[in-house]
Amino acid sequence: MPETTPRGLTRLAFGGDYNPEQWPEHVWQEDVRLMREAGVTMVSVGIFSWALLEPAPGAYDFAWLDRVLDLLHANGIRVDLGTPTVAPPAWFYRAHPDALPVTADGTRYEFGSRGAICHSDTHYRAAAANITTQLATRYAGHPALAMWHVHNEYGVPVSACYCESCAAHFRRWLTRAYGTVDALNEAWGTAFWGQRYAGFDQVNPPRTTPTVGNPAQALDYKRFADATLRENFVAERDILHRLSPGVPVTTNFMTALSQCDSIDYWAWGREVDLVTNDHYLITDGRRTHVNLAMAADLTRSVGGGAPWLLLEHSTSGVNWQPRNPAKAPGQMARNSLAHVARGSEGAMFFQWRQSRRGAEKFHSSMLPHAGTDSRVWREVVRLGASVDSLTQVRGTRTVADVAVLWDWHSWWAQNLQWRPSEDHDPRERADAFYEALYDRHLTVDFAHPEADLSAYPLVVVPALYLMTEAAGNNLREYVANGGTLLVSYFSGIVDEHDAVHEGACPGALRDVLGLTVEEFSPLLQGDRVRITGPDGSELTGDVWTEFVVPGSAETVWTYADGLTAGHPAVTRNRLGEGSAWYVSTRLGAQGLDALIGWAADDAGIAPRADLPRDVEVVRRTGESGTYVFVINHTASDAKVPLEASGTELLTGERAAGRLGVPAGAVRVVRLDG
Repeated sequence: MPETTPRGLTRLAFGGDYNPEQWPEHVWQEDVRLMREAGVTMVSVGIFSWALLEPAPGAYDFAWLDRVLDLLHANGIRVDLGTPTVAPPAWFYRAHPDALPVTADGTRYEFGSRGAICHSDTHYRAAAANITTQLATRYAGHPALAMWHVHNEYGVPVSACYCESCAAHFRRWLTRAYGTVDALNEAWGTAFWGQRYAGFDQVNPPRTTPTVGNPAQALDYKRFADATLRENFVAERDILHRLSPGVPVTTNFMTALSQCDSIDYWAWGREVDLVTNDHYLITDGRRTHVNLAMAADLTRSVGGGAPWLLLEHSTSGVNWQPRNPAKAPGQMARNSLAHVARGSEGAMFFQWRQSRRGAEKFHSSMLPHAGTDSRVWREVVRLGASVDSLTQVRGTRTVADVAVLWDWHSWWAQNLQWRPSEDHDPRERADAFYEALYDRHLTVDFAHPEADLSAYPLVVVPALYLMTEAAGNNLREYVANGGTLLVSYFSGIVDEHDAVHEGACPGALRDVLGLTVEEFSPLLQGDRVRITGPDGSELTGDVWTEFVVPGSAETVWTYADGLTAGHPAVTRNRLGEGSAWYVSTRLGAQGLDALIGWAADDAGIAPRADLPRDVEVVRRTGESGTYVFVINHTASDAKVPLEASGTELLTGERAAGRLGVPAGAVRVVRLDG
């Protein structure tokens, strides 16, 4: 089995991307001195250095990288060594211009950014394999090497290419997937609009067409593009495993739904030795700590619940959003330790020293332009000490209360053209349901719809337009065996080929929900509907309504107005030992809180009324003990009840009864016993 923890790293990882090639060599000595002052334990090196390592085809210059790694090792700093295949050199594109990707409308990108790669191009694949082989051969035995970092943020900024090389590769992929062109025609429904193919050689990528194209073809191309990126990762990984055994291989994910929508991270999580992630706050005015918690939970989940590693986040503001505010005092520590609470084995940043040149010179860093006499630097040093004090949590696992189902294939399918309403956004529903669970102080595992769900008393389905028959059967079995299921509208509608399940909607969920949907009735922009409960109480919905016909399900709430007046809005179906709830409109925060409360009561999940809003309480547990992380995102001091006495690790103080957590602070208690 491949190693899953960074080699030689005995503490939590703390550090960031280190790009010494951007600086004169005399600066390197200052860098490592300050790294030691800040408590840095690991840095990522060489991610964008291909042009320096191979300045001409077959000509290599490793001397500078030798000196960097030797210097880091001499100062006790481990290295996450990159393969620089995200940024091929200018000479490569001059020799192989066809390796530049082409958009769906036929535009070929130019050299001068990053990630401009056709991943089907054979010349790129050969060159990437060669530089990876050179690095592995030279550095496999280097004492500083902790792990390998392949490429960088696959899927961003280019997730798919539509050139002729990709067309040929797509045809080969389809041949393996379907075997015969008749099977492809059946899966894609090509009888519609006369799109039938007589051979695979007639199939092209879903390039720009006069009107909407075949949705099944577009969905398969998204799968193909993701699989092609993964092929290239696996090729590099296998070289590294062969030449550098015992050293884990990873690539940095971007699991946040706000950051990357082109990668099937369930599939990628099975290929890396250690799941790592990059996360950046989206500064849209919302509660950014909720998005952070969601991304951390999703990252942990794609790794099967095992510890993972935050490989990049920011010390303060970024520079690639329309507005990039600085983080408030203490926010850096709260962000970092929230990731650790939810399973990360450390906190790393982009980047160590703030760049003077290039596109990200205004992106914050551990060592800012202002130098060491700055708030950011002082917070970095304090955070390094805090991270070091939490070393004993290594190897423990975060404890979840409920599961949320998510599937990137369903997201891809849902976001294709010509759906009943462009206002229904599956990401928005996932965010909203997660936030409602967060506000009830429930820690979430994400799960694939076909995964074993027996460990969870409550499973929530915010948006699963695409659902296989196997997934539907899985949910029926889950409920029959005593689970509680909560499903939101427009879920279970189509199969894996974007074909509507036979019979009335929601085909994959009809049995478990005990109902059918006779007709969708999306609302016009700005319209709202009232729904009423059995006690006369009232909630409002928008965006979507349905004509729901209950079978074995009971009506809990009813539409009070609109076209669907008198029809069920919320239902509950008892099936076997469990129950399944369904909501057929878009509820706001108040309605979601009520709905989740009803489902949680069914699931036997007690409310946490003793915890203030925006005070996170998350547990990690393992052989070394049980650790309670309390993160106060508010401007007021908080008191949080502890289930047992223990030692607070950041201050060294004893804790019992009600733990005091100052405004904006973090406390971590190792419980006795």
